[in-house]
Parts: sequence; structure tokens; C-alpha cells
Amino acid sequence: MIEYHWRKSSYSHQNGACVELTSTLDRVRDSKDPNGPMLNVDVATFVRAVKDGRFDR
Repeated sequence: MIEYHWRKSSYSHQNGACVELTSTLDRVRDSKDPNGPMLNVDVATFVRAVKDGRFDR
């Protein structure tokens, strides 16, 4: 089993409503469910999509 080192945003509040990234920046998880699923991601592509507004509702 691989052990990942997770980082939480400095903007995170105590309510735990945030995401965490691995120190290698290739996996994301919900901080409220640290034993739950994690996503493999290309962080550069993800950040670009957020900045482009692709996730705006």
C-alpha cells in the first residue's frame, strides 16, 4: 500500500470543506473523507480549467 503525503489549502477553514492534494500534485481527495476515494489528476490542466471558468455554474 502506498502512503501519500497530503497538503491542505492554507485557505481551508476548520469545517473541512476543501480538497487536499498529494505533495506530488497528482492526486486529489475530499478532506472530509480522508479514507474515501482519490482522483488521479493533471494539476496544471485542472488549474487551467478552473481559471477558464469551466466549473462555474
